[in-house]
Amino acid sequence: MFPTVAQSVDALLPEVAALPAERRAALDRIADFVKSRRAAGTPSSLTFICTGNSRRSHLGQLWAAVAAAHFGVDGVATYSGGTEPSALNPRTIAALERAGFVVEPPASPGDNPHYRIRFGADHAPIEAFSKRYDDATNPTADFVAVMTCDEADQDCPFVKGAALRVSLPYEDPKVADGTPEEAARYDARSRQIATEMLYLFSKVAAS
Repeated sequence: MFPTVAQSVDALLPEVAALPAERRAALDRIADFVKSRRAAGTPSSLTFICTGNSRRSHLGQLWAAVAAAHFGVDGVATYSGGTEPSALNPRTIAALERAGFVVEPPASPGDNPHYRIRFGADHAPIEAFSKRYDDATNPTADFVAVMTCDEADQDCPFVKGAALRVSLPYEDPKVADGTPEEAARYDARSRQIATEMLYLFSKVAAS
């Protein structure tokens, strides 16, 4: 894991114990799914879903991958998607870079650029771009659908192929776009999501 990413993780670990009970309850449902799959020798897939697949769902996918690696939980693949995909927001990319991720510039920027994002030299890059949750690059069955925004949760009452659906909404940092608080709001959301993913995989690792 890259040193700055590891430092970000270490700084957040003390905050794990302070998570509210209702958030822990939702995260425990995901952890129980992963634990049961591991006990059966079966891999787990987590798909983080929001409306545009531009901010929160990507943060969920990437920090879940980091948290699984930190706690040595193998057999977990993370994905993201949207109900109305747009493009991976550059503010999200900037927040990830501030946390230590290494982002390769897209070969073809276009309207929906594809980024390759790394959190460690020994870990494969994650290709990040905006897409529907049922895109061909995402799992189609036996995955956990993690709904990271209320709008997507309401607009998509049925996620085809999901073995488990969990509502885990986060406030959209776009409310601060174009304001002096922009970077701070994105960093705060990134840290919140990272902390919750660390809690989730700490529970899996403890089993």
